[in-house]
Amino acid sequence: MKKIVMLHGINHNMFGKRDPKQYGTTTLDEIDGKLQALGKELGVEVESYQTNCEGDMCDRIHKAYADNADAVLINAGAWTHYSYGIRDALAILTVPVVEIHMSNIHAREEFRHKSVFAEIVKGQICGFGVESYLLGLRAALSAM
Repeated sequence: MKKIVMLHGINHNMFGKRDPKQYGTTTLDEIDGKLQALGKELGVEVESYQTNCEGDMCDRIHKAYADNADAVLINAGAWTHYSYGIRDALAILTVPVVEIHMSNIHAREEFRHKSVFAEIVKGQICGFGVESYLLGLRAALSAM
């Protein structure tokens, strides 16, 4: 069975409580449940991971490489806009990487318009709320 790793970044453990105008009221557990259900329907295993520690995120990306994951989905949150460490870890991967954002980062504050991952990921999906995750999973599968 193909394995997709879903990486959730900083503050995502607060989904459902944090800024409902931007992120809605769906919790991280509910998002992961939707990904698991779609993964099962599509015949892939989805393993989710969340951390608020940048080094831990890099370690998990290294593990995805070592475990031969078939694709990686990442919503790194604010790290998207400045973490060259996470970018360098993602660049090690040789499988499709899809960047995901619930909100439309291009319609928000100026600092959110730039993704330091954009040059190395297969693509970016943003602005569709929880559906961004499900679209990202489908996109990763089609890119494999």
